Amino acid sequence: MTQRFTKNDIHKEGWETSEFPIVCETCLGDNPYVRMTKNMYGSECKVCARPFTVFRWKPGARARYKKTEVCQTCAKLKNVCQTCLLDLQYGLPVQVRDAAAGGGQEVPTSMINREYQAAQAERELEATGRMGPDQSMLGNAAALRKFARHEPQYKRNAPHICSFFVRGECTRGATCPYRHENPADAYPDPALAKQNIKDRYYGTNDPVAEKMMRGASAGKRAAAMVPPADPSVTTLWVGGVPESVTEADLRDVLYPYGEIASVRLHRPKCCAFVTYATRAAAEAAATALWDSGVVVRGAAMDVDWGRSRPAPARGPG
Repeated sequence: MTQRFTKNDIHKEGWETSEFPIVCETCLGDNPYVRMTKNMYGSECKVCARPFTVFRWKPGARARYKKTEVCQTCAKLKNVCQTCLLDLQYGLPVQVRDAAAGGGQEVPTSMINREYQAAQAERELEATGRMGPDQSMLGNAAALRKFARHEPQYKRNAPHICSFFVRGECTRGATCPYRHENPADAYPDPALAKQNIKDRYYGTNDPVAEKMMRGASAGKRAAAMVPPADPSVTTLWVGGVPESVTEADLRDVLYPYGEIASVRLHRPKCCAFVTYATRAAAEAAATALWDSGVVVRGAAMDVDWGRSRPAPARGPG
């Protein structure tokens, strides 16, 4: 919960303090016992330039230290992670999210207007518990689900490249906490190594977002729904399944496309595998649900083809 100290010290009016950061699962890491340091008013926000509470932690044993870069008010206005500035719901850059949705929430650039909008957002958060832009503003939700990243990308927490190794001077070998890689191999696209926090936040001139949108325009994702060459594959993958959705719920929604042989929920990955009795039924469901996805109990989920299982190895004799 964000608080402000405005009475004790007039020089700290509008400064922000908090008890826990707003970060995505990727930045937080896979360690459930992660330890953080808290530095009250440790830095100024990279967007609004106001002092805020900075959190610093190490996401994993072979990861680099990460810290919050923007204040919680700016993060709430865009519904983004305080560290990587990716959307908290879809895991996408702001520029991709707004382009796929056909618009987005405009954030004022002047200090006075930003303070007013931040105050309005905090009041709404306290009243409704909702953070970020209203979902009604995200018009093309189906396009967002196609781009969405449902699983954490822990490789983004990898250490930086060792500058001594690049010069051929690192003597620490395997004990070096940095990566021993060639920058040209690690970053084949030089533009991806030059990212500006404000551009990422406002969704303008973001090289990562532009690369994703170029790939989408080339039709790379559309090819993912081509039926598998193996005719025995009759299973569809359903992603983004919440805890409230049961196997019976999925059967009720997907049964109109054909008889269902089995439904398997995989709770750790928040997904399900729906196997149809015939290939024709599976193709009918895949064709109908590829663009729009499937909605169960108000939750929107993605649909894609499952993979064929490898043939079991035969023993000797």
